[in-house]
Amino acid sequence: MKQVFILPGNSGKTGETVKEGKSFVFWGLDDEYRAVSVVGLGKKNPPQNELEIISEEKENIRKAAAAGCNALNSNDIKHIDVESFADAESSAEGAILSSWKFQEFKTKKDQLPQIQLYQPTDENSANFTRGTIKADSQNFARMLADTPANLLTPTIFASKIQEVLTPLGVDVKVYDQQWAEEQKMGSFLSVARGSVEPPKFLELTYKNSDDNPFVMVGKGVTFDAGGISLKPAANMDHMRADMGGAASVAGAIHGLAKLRAPVHLKVLIPLVENMPSGSATKPGDVVVARNGKTICVDNTDAEGRLILADALCYSADLKPKWVIDVATLTGAMVVALGNGATGVFSNSNALYDVLESAGAETGDRVWRFPLWKHYSKQISDNAAYDLNNIGKGKGGGSCTAAAFLREFVTENTDWMHLDIASVMGPDHSVPYLSKGMTGRPTRTLIEFVESQVRC
Repeated sequence: MKQVFILPGNSGKTGETVKEGKSFVFWGLDDEYRAVSVVGLGKKNPPQNELEIISEEKENIRKAAAAGCNALNSNDIKHIDVESFADAESSAEGAILSSWKFQEFKTKKDQLPQIQLYQPTDENSANFTRGTIKADSQNFARMLADTPANLLTPTIFASKIQEVLTPLGVDVKVYDQQWAEEQKMGSFLSVARGSVEPPKFLELTYKNSDDNPFVMVGKGVTFDAGGISLKPAANMDHMRADMGGAASVAGAIHGLAKLRAPVHLKVLIPLVENMPSGSATKPGDVVVARNGKTICVDNTDAEGRLILADALCYSADLKPKWVIDVATLTGAMVVALGNGATGVFSNSNALYDVLESAGAETGDRVWRFPLWKHYSKQISDNAAYDLNNIGKGKGGGSCTAAAFLREFVTENTDWMHLDIASVMGPDHSVPYLSKGMTGRPTRTLIEFVESQVRC
C-alpha cells in the first residue's frame, strides 16, 4: 500500500493557511495513503525582487518539498509521493536533496526515503526526472566532498570518477606525475611535493556535439594542511573538502551526461594533497608554471591557485569556447559573502550574465567581484620573478587570487573564476540541505551549460 503524498493546502486548524515552508502531517485520511503532509508554498506568484537575484517561486517549492519529506521521514515513512507543485523539476530537487545525507561509513545506516512523483503526466514526469538527475548529481558532489581524506586520496578520487562516469559515456583519462613533468607543470607539482600520495591529473570528456568544447577546471586538493605554512588545528578536518571545486565539476558532468545534453564538455581536475614534510615546497621557493612564468611561493597555503595555474594553461590546448574554474580558494570569500553566494570573477560580461541567471533559477546564487589591474599589480610587481602567489596589499585576498589566475588564461579567452569557499559547508543554512558539505554550485553549473544550448 502506498504510504504518503505531499501537497499544498490549508492546515485544517480553523481554516488558516499553512505558513511558507511549514508542514503538518495528517493520518488516516484515506485508504491509499496512511499519512499526508500538507506544506505551505507562500504566495502563488511572489513579486520578483531584483536585488535578491533569485526565483523565489522555485525556491519556495524546493523548501516546501523538503519540509514535507522531512516531516514524513521523521515519522519513519520511507515511501513518499511528492506533488509537482506546478514545477516538478524544483519539487524533485527539494525532495531528493533534503532526503539524502552522508553516512557512507556508518556500520548501521539509516534508510533513506524513496521519492517518486504523485500523479505523473508526460510533462511533469519528464521535469521530475530532470530535477532528480540534477539533485542526484549534487548529492554525488556532496558525497565526494564529505569523504574523509584518507579514503579519497588523489588515486582513489580518480578511480571513483572512472567507476561512476565511464558507464555514462564520459571518457576519463588519468595522467600521472611523469606526464605532468613532461607537460612542465612545475606549479602543480610543487604542491604535491610534501605528500607521499602521488598527484593525478584528470581529463574528462563528454562529447555530444561537434563544437569546440566548454572547459571546466576544478580544484582537487584532497586534503589541505597548508604545507609548511601550516593551518591552525581547529576545524582542519574540514579541509577534506578542499576538493569541493573538483567535486562540483564532476557532479556537473555527471548531470549533463545523464541528461544527454547536446554539448561538448571537457573537465580538468588537478589532484594533490598539500602536506608538510622534508620534501615540501618552502615559503620563498620559486617554481615555473607550464607557460614559463616564474612564481615565488611566499605562502604554501595559497596552493589552490598553483595547481589551477597549470590546468588553465593546459586548457588553452583544447581550443575552448570558454573556460571556468571552480575552487574553494580563499577564506576571504567567506568573510565577504558568508554562505550566501559563490563569488565570481570574469573577463566577460556576457558569460557572467548567463551564470547569474542560472544561479537565480537554481536558488544557488553568484555575486561578481572586480578583476582590476589594481590587484594584478599586487602579485606581479616583483624584481626577481614574474609573480608572487599572494598579494602585497592588505585585504582583497580573493581579488588578488583571481588576478593571479588571470595570468594563466590565454588572451581573448572568455573566462570565469568561481571561488566557492563561501558555500562549501559544512553548515545547515539551506533548508533542503542537511548539515555537511553542500556540493554547491553543481546545479548552477548544469543550468549554466544547458542554458547556452537552449539559445
